[in-house]
Amino acid sequence: LSKITTFIFDFDGVLSDATIYVLPDGDMIRGTNAKDGYAIQYALKKGFRVAIISGGFSETMRLRYRTFPKMDIYLKVPDKVAKLTEYMEENHLTQDEIMIMGDDIPDYKIMQMAGIKCCPADAATEIKEIADYISFQPGGHGCVRDVIEQTMKAQGKWFDADACIW
Repeated sequence: LSKITTFIFDFDGVLSDATIYVLPDGDMIRGTNAKDGYAIQYALKKGFRVAIISGGFSETMRLRYRTFPKMDIYLKVPDKVAKLTEYMEENHLTQDEIMIMGDDIPDYKIMQMAGIKCCPADAATEIKEIADYISFQPGGHGCVRDVIEQTMKAQGKWFDADACIW
């Protein structure tokens, strides 16, 4: 955990519980966890990179994190490996610096590019088999907070004097 500088998350099944509500206008709404949101903004404040790489798309997905400065959001990504490769090159990242949390088959190859591979408690069996860590929390219910908090605690960056300031 001491080498991690960057968190990469899938959206559906990681930041959300994978439930999608379709509105009459076709927009698709997903629920997210406020504690995950707190951990993300705190990690960003402390200098970590945080990115979402998701095959899904809805404007509400982007709107959820619009107030999070410096967060990188990539939606409707057909090839997650290509997007992560590009992201790593742009940010001069090595595999050892990256923690990825995915939950299902589309995340399988991208997770193999990470120094630490994580998944929620309710991830697909194939993902659990390659994960270095399986959170005790299911997707959309604090699994993101779990891995961010553990990483920041290991680096001595959790619950500093600025922890209570959003």
